[in-house]
Amino acid sequence: MSATAADDYDVVILGGGSGGYACALRSAELGLTVALVEKAELGGTCLHRGCIPTKAFLHAAEVADTAREGERFGVKTTFESVDMAGVMSYKNSVVSRLHKGLQGLVKAAKIEYVTGSGRLDGPRTVAVDDRRLTGRHIVLATGSQAKTLPGLEIGGRIMTSDEALGLDHVPARVVVLGGGVIGVEFASVFRSFGSDVTVVEALPRLVAGEDEAVSKQLERAFRKRKITVRTGARFASATQAGDVVTVTLESGDTIEADLLLVAVGRGPVTAGLGYEEAGIAVERGFVPTDERLNTNVEGVRAVGDIVPGLQLAHRGFAQGIFVAEDIAGLSPTVVDELSIPRVTYCDPEIASVGLTEAQARERYGDVATYEYNLGGNGRSQILGTQGFVKVVRRADGPVVGIHMIGARMGEQVGEAQLIVGWEAFPEDVAAFIHAHPTQNEALGEAHLALAGKPLHAHS
Repeated sequence: MSATAADDYDVVILGGGSGGYACALRSAELGLTVALVEKAELGGTCLHRGCIPTKAFLHAAEVADTAREGERFGVKTTFESVDMAGVMSYKNSVVSRLHKGLQGLVKAAKIEYVTGSGRLDGPRTVAVDDRRLTGRHIVLATGSQAKTLPGLEIGGRIMTSDEALGLDHVPARVVVLGGGVIGVEFASVFRSFGSDVTVVEALPRLVAGEDEAVSKQLERAFRKRKITVRTGARFASATQAGDVVTVTLESGDTIEADLLLVAVGRGPVTAGLGYEEAGIAVERGFVPTDERLNTNVEGVRAVGDIVPGLQLAHRGFAQGIFVAEDIAGLSPTVVDELSIPRVTYCDPEIASVGLTEAQARERYGDVATYEYNLGGNGRSQILGTQGFVKVVRRADGPVVGIHMIGARMGEQVGEAQLIVGWEAFPEDVAAFIHAHPTQNEALGEAHLALAGKPLHAHS
């Protein structure tokens, strides 16, 4: 069918995940006509197969641990079992409520929501089944998918996070292949649910993108939780026989498990979508852009996980809003990649923003750091958690990185982001009063110490 006037829009967005729907909603708010194309469910990976369902699992895991450990706090509780059907029901109800809310927002904004597999058909047109949607601007927001390794077939008892989120039982033994964010989160969940867990990571440490001190603390905490951690261990092969998966490492060691969770990262979804035919540069599956998220083809933008950089829902969300405002002529400030906060929701939780100590030394040479141990924080002691807040500053300069590990540290990353994003000096932060008793005080204490006036400080 040829394009009709009704199929002409200011903005056509391919992909309805965090980046795509944020761009659609903000564009509509600014008076632009918008078509949003999504082949599966509105909300994309984050809402249906990523952030939200995994965090629901992690909360259920926390409840299981709380039930087990009641006596530690003088409360007699007993832990019976994890009912996976109940966990699924709880997870699905959370996803469903958010999905309905999002659908309502898109409908109220009078966005043309088109369900179907869209592909680029030239630099100004998205083809969906028998429709051709043309736009003055095209936004590519097709996201990412779970990766595997060459020769490692997904199926049966070998699965990615996508399949693991639909499990109907708690496996007795789990091998998690990959010690990045997704790997350590699922390792944490399975351990809390009662599985014996082994994490296999080829790199020398877990969560290799984080500050080295955080990796060390996480490994200590995992070992205390009786999670087996095998770093510097390269995967060779996996075979399934009956109810058992046998994982073989390059060293020749074998590990038997009931489930192999493949968590080796996420790859961009760009193949077969007409990008290259439309003249768009694609490198290793990713779509490179300039800082204003323009591709090499005029009028075509890209946002989210297909753009090289951190694969985080809130990054895509911020980029989607930025692109909408840029198209509308508002000249928004470029999204600063360095001040994007990162949270890993394992137990203990990891939260960070800005440069690691190693990155800061490489960039600036002379830096100063301080680690404030949560042992000195009243609220952390009440919660029974261990960890630290580490602050990295340029020598006699502003704070360039904050790295935290311990229960509920994700909730502290908002202030950390403001400190790094606004290039605060430790002296600036030390002047602010942090409420007592909160874990937030740990941030205040770390900055007091770096400003030269430690009170409870012991590194």
